[in-house]
Amino acid sequence: MKLTFKKLSENAVIPTRATSGSAGMDVCACLEEPVVLAPGEIKMIPTGLTAQPDCDDIALLIYPRSGLSTKYGIALANCVGVIDSDYRGEWFIPLINHGKTDFTVTHGMRIAQLIPTRILLPEIEVSDSLSQTNRGEGGFGSSGIENL
Repeated sequence: MKLTFKKLSENAVIPTRATSGSAGMDVCACLEEPVVLAPGEIKMIPTGLTAQPDCDDIALLIYPRSGLSTKYGIALANCVGVIDSDYRGEWFIPLINHGKTDFTVTHGMRIAQLIPTRILLPEIEVSDSLSQTNRGEGGFGSSGIENL
């Protein structure tokens, strides 16, 4: 699979892996000036990037960086971002500050991670019935909390 990036700003940083074993590529903020996130505040942080995978069955998933969330309480407001294979607009990262103090995002800061993921594109069928299972309609909590 090939992923082609386009810089929408000359200052944009192309995502890279921090180590050879990193699952995700770090996505960086592309800012003219620092952005301050107050506790509880959500702001859309520009990346100055867009990209194109070379096949349609790829979703570009954006995850939080564990260091930002565990050390500072900074996470993605939408938990996991999904960039569709046909989206060509600029990527924005919705950061939320779950911490107790202001957090400043600066240009080039690694704020999220990108993991390209192959997706299934199912054929859709509608039916009046589905097969029976042992679980049936048991919903939240129906399997208990004890390891049996």
